[in-house]
Amino acid sequence: MPNPFHLAFPVHDLHAARAFYAGTLGCPEGRSSDTWIDFDLFGHQIVAHLDANAAPAPDTSNPVDGHDVPIPHFGVVLDMDTWNALAERVKAAGVAFVIEPYVRFKGEPGEQATMFFTDPSGNALEFKAFKDMGSLFAT
Repeated sequence: MPNPFHLAFPVHDLHAARAFYAGTLGCPEGRSSDTWIDFDLFGHQIVAHLDANAAPAPDTSNPVDGHDVPIPHFGVVLDMDTWNALAERVKAAGVAFVIEPYVRFKGEPGEQATMFFTDPSGNALEFKAFKDMGSLFAT
């Protein structure tokens, strides 16, 4: 596995963030305080920082494969089995998708399964998986 990344991002409510990341997504919780929580997002460290004054996430997107992809967003590239399990977990939790799970670029270099949804603070997340992980950076 490559070196894990670290991402700090704003949330409006730490209790809602904990319920979503730890409960809905199943991310183990690490250290925390009254103003932030570390989560293990598939081996990567993400930190939800309380910003009660944060403006709502911008409603910006770019067209990709016939869908409006939210900008900004973050997530993880998973293996296909883990991606399918996460898609089922998120569906079962009743999370509304921005882009429903589907296979993008079918039959082309870089074919990938993808899904987008937001956390309770409006942060957009994308999780994807490749049929062939060697095509992660295919052109």
